[in-house]
Amino acid sequence: GWQSMFLIGGIPGLIVTFLLMRLPESPRWLISKGRLMEAEEIVKEIEASTDRRVPPAAGGELPFQSSSLNTQRGRWTEILAPSYRGRTLIVWTLWATAYFVTNSLNNWMPSLYNTVYHLGLRESLRAASMTNVAQVLVLLVCAFGIDRIGRRNWTVASFVIGGAALAILGFTGAQSVTSVMILATFSYGIIGAVNAVLYLYTPEIYPTRIRAIGTGV
Repeated sequence: GWQSMFLIGGIPGLIVTFLLMRLPESPRWLISKGRLMEAEEIVKEIEASTDRRVPPAAGGELPFQSSSLNTQRGRWTEILAPSYRGRTLIVWTLWATAYFVTNSLNNWMPSLYNTVYHLGLRESLRAASMTNVAQVLVLLVCAFGIDRIGRRNWTVASFVIGGAALAILGFTGAQSVTSVMILATFSYGIIGAVNAVLYLYTPEIYPTRIRAIGTGV
């Protein structure tokens, strides 16, 4: 029943809440608030957790100097300032495009299977759920390869490949429910990976003081 499914779905939420409580605060954010001792303790814990070390920067400069501290409160209007406006508009376009495709497929496919191809309700939901399974599989590939491939390369390739699959579906592939399942599932999995990349990429294009604002807006 649907009530049991909602209860089961709540369990991961509780687990994630517990894990979030155990995460350290961002050292950059603590530094921006002048809480230097707390930031230093967290950095020491991170260093102690691994033997890997990043070589010193050329010229002996630290990547984050005390002179670069900015305790100014971030404002949402700053993401539309001239220095950030271009990247903001681009990332808004990426979010709108990726979620337009994936949300449309996710919401529409069960009804399509049921009303156009006359599958039963159970079979329709089962076929539609395969789109989410495909996304998880592609996300695993993305997680292990994104740092080698690059955010931009992955995003461009996903839109091209996923868009090509949808174009084939639109022009020639809707003759059978099998081809619809394959092409829609493949496209959803590929473009759905862009959604996860955007959660990673969006905070990276803003400074610490406005990264949460930029991501939220």
